[in-house]
This record gives sequence, structure tokens and C-alpha cells, in this order.
Amino acid sequence: MTVERERTETTATVDARRTTETADATEATDAFVEQILDAVAGAFTVDTMFVGHRLGYYDAIAEAGAVTAAELASATDTHDRYAREWLEQQTIAGILGVEDEDADGTARRYYLPAGREEALTDPDSPNYVAPLSSLVVGAVRPIDAILDAYRTGGGVSYEDYGEHFHEGQAAINRPSYLHSLGEEWIPAMSDVDERLRSDPPARVADVGCGYGWSCIGIAQTYPNVRVDGIDLDEGSVEAARENVAEAGLDDRVTVECRDAGDPNIEGEYDLVTAFECIHDLPDPVGVLRNVRRIVADDGAVLVADERVGESFTAEGNEVEWMMYGWSVLHCLPVGMTEQPSAATGTVMRTETLREYATEAGFSGLTVLPVEDYFFRFYRLEP
Repeated sequence: MTVERERTETTATVDARRTTETADATEATDAFVEQILDAVAGAFTVDTMFVGHRLGYYDAIAEAGAVTAAELASATDTHDRYAREWLEQQTIAGILGVEDEDADGTARRYYLPAGREEALTDPDSPNYVAPLSSLVVGAVRPIDAILDAYRTGGGVSYEDYGEHFHEGQAAINRPSYLHSLGEEWIPAMSDVDERLRSDPPARVADVGCGYGWSCIGIAQTYPNVRVDGIDLDEGSVEAARENVAEAGLDDRVTVECRDAGDPNIEGEYDLVTAFECIHDLPDPVGVLRNVRRIVADDGAVLVADERVGESFTAEGNEVEWMMYGWSVLHCLPVGMTEQPSAATGTVMRTETLREYATEAGFSGLTVLPVEDYFFRFYRLEP
């Protein structure tokens, strides 16, 4: 009787444990499915935000205060049926508000709730998030080429990501380049800040200058400085030259389309900057070695790159979820276009950059005391 009772109790315990494990597994599965559905909702929100951003819908709504679908279509030279569908979707997504949801679909009026206008329509605001939609859409533009790169170990060229990605990257960084760069980033190096304000006029080289907003920010902050921008992408260089001319700075700012690793680059610069580009380079050591050659012995190099954790952890830090996303889809494939490649990827940690800088001949690397959510700032000493 005792053995039989123990066998029955053991079976009951096992069954209870299996029931609990099954319930736990079901709960975990449900939670994961909900997580993915939330992610899909976010993807649709960003993709449709891109539509509104590129078609000028948000600007038109902000200017009018409230619009019907027909009014929005007329103001943006688009089709009213598409405008109506987008307005309804944006309301469901929680971006727009509607004055009378019970009104006929053609008569309903939609508006930007408080706090949305700056984030969606002000290109000079640090809260301007609309360009993120261009970056996300652009990052998957060459998806077939990205998949092929994963299979072969090859790369995807920067040009393949198209104008939406390039414009989004320039626009999302523009406010920081025009304001924080001269107000916080460079002043964190007090001796460099003083040199750029003094005579004779200092020279600055901006490596990977993109659309030129960093060149413009430096030149506007330091009226005597001459800035030479360098970028390998022809479309970006053309856009940069236009932006520089519109800013009235083409007498002090030049932008050239060339490889920053070109050993024929000449000059002696008081400051060389490299903003958010070192991790994209197939040969970061080669470029940094060239930078070391053109910076003056008493000059400095300022590198801004992603504020990722000092080491890998399963949870990552506050921004690594985004940085790994860019890396998987864009930065690593771009960095693999030439072989051999350092294959750095977006998540370039401090010690990685320190190794690159040391190999390139720099005497030291200092993390600057600048608080920024996305960027970490490094001073490289010649």
C-alpha cells in the first residue's frame, strides 16, 4: 500500500509540474506574440509617418490647423482618397487627432495634437523625429542585396540605400550640428575652442561630412575658421555644396568628393572631425592614419560615435536596440563593401576605437565630458 501510494503521489506531482510548465509556456508564447504584434504596429506607424513626411502632410496640417482629406490633398497636390486613408490610419495610430469622429468621412477634420508639431515639422528642433522614418525606410531599400551579403560575406554600397536614407541621416543630425556642435561638443576641448576663435584663422577638416551641416555648424560658430569637408558620396557632396552656398559660407567652406584615406590629401589642420562615420569604414585604421598625418602636432581630432555600452550584455544599454538595428541592415553591410574589412558595425565600443587610434599612430584617446543620449565624444591626441 505504501509503495502504491508513493507511486500515485509521484505521478500526481509530475502531472502538476507538467501542467504548470505548459501554462508557463503558453503565457510566454502569448507575451512574445504580443511583443511582435506591438513591433509590427510600430513598423506600420513609422512607414506611414514616412509617407506623411515625404508628401508634406504634416507641414500642411500644421499650417492649416485642421484639415479634411480634400483640403489636405489640395494643399499637397495628392489624391483625396489616399489622403483620407492616411488621415484615418494616423488617427488610429495615435499621431493625429480628429475633431468629430462621427462626421462623414469626407467632412471629418484632423489636426496635430499638442506636442506633435515640433517633432514632425521643425527641422531645427532637437526633437525633430520625422527623418527617422526616412532612415528606417531607406535601411531596408536594398533588402535583397543585404540578404545576399549575409550569404556571401560581401557588402552593400552606401549609394544603394538611396536618397531617403541619406536625407534622413542628414536631417536627423542637423539640429545637433548647427547648435550642440559649437555650443557643447568642441567647447569640451577648451584649448581647441580657444584656437578656433583666435588668429591666424584656424583650419578644420571634416571627414565624412555628408550633407555639410557639420561644416556649416563649425563655420557659423567660429567666424574666422576655414573648413574643408570630405565625403566619398557624390550625391551627398552635391547636397552639401548647395547647403553651404545657401548658408552664405562658400567663401570659407569647401566640400570635396574624395576618399578620406587618400594619401594625396594635403594640409595641416588645427582640428579634424569625424562624426558618426568611423564605424562605417572598411579600413578605419587607414583613414585614421591619414587623419594623423594631416592634423597639426598641437592640434586635435574629434570623433563622435554611438554611445553604446563598454561591453556586450544581453539587455544592451538604452540605445543599443537601435544601433544594432542600423548595424544589421546598414552599417555592417556598408563597411563590408571592400575587403579586407575591419567589419566594425555600428556598435563600436570605446576600446575598439582606442585600438584603431593606437594602431594609426595616435598617442592617446580621451572620452570627453559631454552628455548626449546618442553620441559619445572622443579626443584623439596626435
